[in-house]
Formats: sequence, C-alpha cells, structure tokens
Amino acid sequence: MADPAPHAAGQAVAGPHLTELAQEQAAAAALEAGRLLFAAECRFFFGAQKLDQLPPLTGTEIAFAGRSNVGKSSLLNALTGRNSLARTSSEPGRTRQLNFFDLGGRLTLVDMPGYGYARASKDIKADWQGMMFDYLRGRPSLRRVMLLMDARIEFKQADHDVMELLDRAAVTFQLILTKIDSVKPATLAAKIHATEALARSHAAAFPHILPTSSETGDGIAALRGELASLAG
Repeated sequence: MADPAPHAAGQAVAGPHLTELAQEQAAAAALEAGRLLFAAECRFFFGAQKLDQLPPLTGTEIAFAGRSNVGKSSLLNALTGRNSLARTSSEPGRTRQLNFFDLGGRLTLVDMPGYGYARASKDIKADWQGMMFDYLRGRPSLRRVMLLMDARIEFKQADHDVMELLDRAAVTFQLILTKIDSVKPATLAAKIHATEALARSHAAAFPHILPTSSETGDGIAALRGELASLAG
C-alpha cells in the first residue's frame, strides 16, 4: 500500500500557493474592474449649495472630502484621466457646494467642500456642522466617504473633528493618503502605520488605507479598483 504521507504533504504545500494565487487573481480582477469603470465618461451633472437642492437618488454615491489643499481636485482628475473635471480654486475654502459627477451611469462621485482652511469664514466652517452633516446622515445612496489626508504633514484637529462627525453620522469612511511622491519611503511607512492606528480608533472607519500620488499615478489603479467594488 502506498504511503499517503507524500500526497498529504503535497496538499499542505499546495494550499498556501493556491491561496496566494487566488489573492493575486482577485487583485488583478479588481484592478481590471477599476480600469473598465474609469474608462467610462465622467461628467459633472449637479451642484447643490443647500440640502433641498440635492439631486434625486440615482444609485451609489461615493463622496470625497479633505482639508483645503489636500489635493482632492488633483486626485479626482487623476482618477478620471481628465485635467479639469474638478477645478482647483485659487483661494482655498472658496468651494462651498456639493458637486456631483456621473461615472458611466454606475457611480456618482461627490466632491465635498474642503474644510479646515485657517482663513475660511465662519459660515463655511459652519457648513460642515450643518449642511454637510445633514447630507452625510440623510443620504441613503451614500456608500462611503473617501477622506483624504496629506501624507507630508501631521493630522490636524479639523481632521479629527470631521472623523468624529462621520462617526456620529454613521457613514463608513476610508482614509486616503495623498502626495506620497513627496515623502521618503521610511517616513511614508511610518505615516501609513499611524494612519492605520487612527482608522482603528474610529467606529465608522474602513480599515484599508490607500496611499496615492496624483503626480506619479501611484495608488490610482488600486483606488479605482476599490471604487469599482462599491459601484452598482
């Protein structure tokens, strides 16, 4: 009778390799889904300055938020492959409305006003405690908020305030690091570790951190894949 041990040992060795292969295939499939999604036309279709001006619910919405000058417009432009889809204001803190973009009829991208700009007027800051909170709390189609953090600088009190607001609104948010091309590898590794710890401290935070650079394209494909997994 043949010794079954070699066969069993072979299975034990093959298991991890099969799992690794399955993970690689899943990652490749996610990247391809993201590529296909963002190959579609993305167009601006609505801007709302008041809650009663919001467009009708049409499908899954993903909102992008972050401090003024965090690189939100550049990231949206990099994601969609367009240079002027989202325009960067010459005066941070000026954009006060929710801008809605349709991506191929499958996903709505929502560009939220920047927050935390030192010279922003009190009513702009109040928007985040008023209209923005009401939007976050009361929009059934909102699947996730992508909360951008500048990889080059420390977390600000405004960031903590917005994360607490998202916790209260019970809206899942995911932390996206921007401008990683300007950070040395060791510093970036430490920043990612600190950002992961920050995410763990918030009930509404999604645990997976995505480092990105709009300049070099690093992380853009992975972010597209993440968004494709949320699309209708």
